[in-house]
Amino acid sequence: MPLPPSGFRLSGVHCGIKTRAGAEDIALIVSDGPSVAAGVYTQNLFRAAPVDLDRQRTPSPRIRAVVSNAGNANACTGEQGMRDAAQMTRLVSQSCGVDAEDVLVMSTGVIGEPMPMEKIACGIAMAANRLGTDESAFLSAARGLTTTDRSHKVVERNVDVAGGRRVAIAGMAKGAGMIGPRMATMLGVLLTDAALEPDAAQSILAEAVDESFNAISVEGHTSTNDTVLLLASGHGSDRPLAGADLDAFREGLASACVELAKMIPDDGEGATHLIAIDVRGCRTREDAKKIARTVAASPLVKCAITGGGPYWGRIVSAAGYAGVPFDPSGVSVSINGFAMFESGQPKPFDSAAASRSIRSERETRITLTFREGSAATRFWTSDLTVAYVTFNADYKT
Repeated sequence: MPLPPSGFRLSGVHCGIKTRAGAEDIALIVSDGPSVAAGVYTQNLFRAAPVDLDRQRTPSPRIRAVVSNAGNANACTGEQGMRDAAQMTRLVSQSCGVDAEDVLVMSTGVIGEPMPMEKIACGIAMAANRLGTDESAFLSAARGLTTTDRSHKVVERNVDVAGGRRVAIAGMAKGAGMIGPRMATMLGVLLTDAALEPDAAQSILAEAVDESFNAISVEGHTSTNDTVLLLASGHGSDRPLAGADLDAFREGLASACVELAKMIPDDGEGATHLIAIDVRGCRTREDAKKIARTVAASPLVKCAITGGGPYWGRIVSAAGYAGVPFDPSGVSVSINGFAMFESGQPKPFDSAAASRSIRSERETRITLTFREGSAATRFWTSDLTVAYVTFNADYKT
């Protein structure tokens, strides 16, 4: 399990926003000194108040803390929502001795309800008194991000840089529903002791998010609160990474983000399968991504996987309405290695064996191959089950 990189202290506490006794609903991360921070945010026009606050403050060379609450999204809450988000920064300032302008905020939960600021104030004060640098502190903060998640989601990486040094990356994320391309109701925080320039941190984070959190969906619903933050304390290197060292860090961060991102559809509400969609041979990467997103969003494809059905026709049909021009006679499809459609023609395969492979394995692998070019992408989604429909039909009713 991850340890916090040098320079960070964390905690998670229960303040009563979540109804389950003892479930952490406030997470606090404090940097011992000014940290470089970068952020990538939702593209929904209905942005939650914390998103607007953080967008104004990142990238930055001086962030000192991140506070998060779970159970209330502080979205569609008007001017009061912005006042509440700003008040959370002041509460952290008072409890941790940092400048309120150097605090970032994340919220997740129910949309359109006033923030329970008395509970949040108590929670922030408690969290400030429980900050730690061990594994349990990291995990308590990770649990403090979660809502409908079955479990916390964490990751760690170590990156070797020049001079025999090693810098650490540790990350946490939440998300199980309202997950759509270009991020959705998910939160993520990546911490590192590497030294980074703000512009480099922003660029590297945006690249990593594009290959990970922007390549997942559960039901294609882009929410209001999506936030992924990167904080770099600089304690692990004496100068900002550059050249080959920066490239190595970029690779490590991208790998960590992909691992975290895959956990989200794998934990999709009611999901029984993680579906990995590989699209190859397109003119451009954007074409490949459009096709992958369209296949991932198809309820018919998702339900087929739930039932163990190797229904390749649903896959090619979804690709055909993705809005990407291609020659149908050059398309091939396989599921879990079973070739079913080749060069625009059905291909005989063992349907019973293919069905057994889908039913017996947690991950289902769909490969779509075109003959338009060399661009490719990978996308992850979850299947669609009765449990998902029941959960979201009963949510807040």
